[in-house]
Amino acid sequence: MKLLFDEKTEGVTDSASLQPSSRWDLVALGEVMLRFDPGIERIAQARNFRVWEGGGEYNVARGISRCFGLRASIVTALVDNSVGHLVKDLMLQGGVDLSHVLWREFDGLGRESRNGIYFLERGFGVRGSLGVMDRGQTAISQMAPGDFDWDALFADGKVRWFHTGGIMAALSESSTEVVREAIAAARRHHVAVSFDCNYRPSLWKKRGGRAGAIALNRSLMPHIDVLFGHEGDLALPLIEASSGSVHHTPETFAAMAKRVAAEFPNLQLIASTVRRAESANHNFWGGFAFADGRVYEGLRFERLEIFDRVGGGDSFASGMIYGLLARRGIQWALDCGVAHGALTMTTPGDSSQVTLPEVQRLIECRDAGVQR
Repeated sequence: MKLLFDEKTEGVTDSASLQPSSRWDLVALGEVMLRFDPGIERIAQARNFRVWEGGGEYNVARGISRCFGLRASIVTALVDNSVGHLVKDLMLQGGVDLSHVLWREFDGLGRESRNGIYFLERGFGVRGSLGVMDRGQTAISQMAPGDFDWDALFADGKVRWFHTGGIMAALSESSTEVVREAIAAARRHHVAVSFDCNYRPSLWKKRGGRAGAIALNRSLMPHIDVLFGHEGDLALPLIEASSGSVHHTPETFAAMAKRVAAEFPNLQLIASTVRRAESANHNFWGGFAFADGRVYEGLRFERLEIFDRVGGGDSFASGMIYGLLARRGIQWALDCGVAHGALTMTTPGDSSQVTLPEVQRLIECRDAGVQR
């Protein structure tokens, strides 16, 4: 499969002209959770919470739909109770098609299957953000191979792009196999496949930690077209040396990407964000991409002011995917991803609340806070 990385169009390509013959521009596979947000309070002292929907893979689909106006769908599972229908209602507001949601029976207590929830308080200054997960025995973690007809979904050019990631793959042994099954079906039908490694220590604690995640990522890489991640997601010694922190320069990213591309020549594009935290509210933010032997450096925000940092990486991925689907070229797609991620972190919640004109304006303005 050859993605249209080199084809460019002038101006904005609207969704109607992208590929009318397809039904969905992007389908994502992943868990969607209910987030409890205490606002400016801390979780332990809060008495009121605002709720949002969120999930690493879902956030990409929502950004594609709500910000960029393309057609997106989510494959996930929810328990059929009031909490599940609250998540459904929130996803409907995100403009994501829900025809592929699997509904599971509620046993009255949640012993057999549950909807995942989590609490997240925003950091400030020297105090970082804090997340508390409650996602054991969730409906999506119990999804097994054969539960969903992937060939029917991907057949006849109905889907242009499939996106999933390391969060979905880490939920359980069976969810790992669902990811493999879905990727294999997408490739059979010549659908572009992207994967965001998205390592979460809490999910891998009982499954081998970082080494377990790396082993899984490496087993999937020969079947991926676009990787959102870095060499640390694929090579344990580098992570041990860097404590999981990767702050690339153009030279170090080029060297890293060339090593990964040499080992996995099927990868058509490798992309990664770059973040350095001065404090919880002020970060350096940027991104790099590598394709066809060339390194691309995206917009750089030397001191990005952050309201809520969750979802920045997912919005980076959705911005890049949009740029590629719209045939705007790799450089524009990369800048779109960086700008979309930056704007998403200026609003509350996991998901993008910005518009394509706002993203374009940020790409084009390049004021004193943005450097090339």
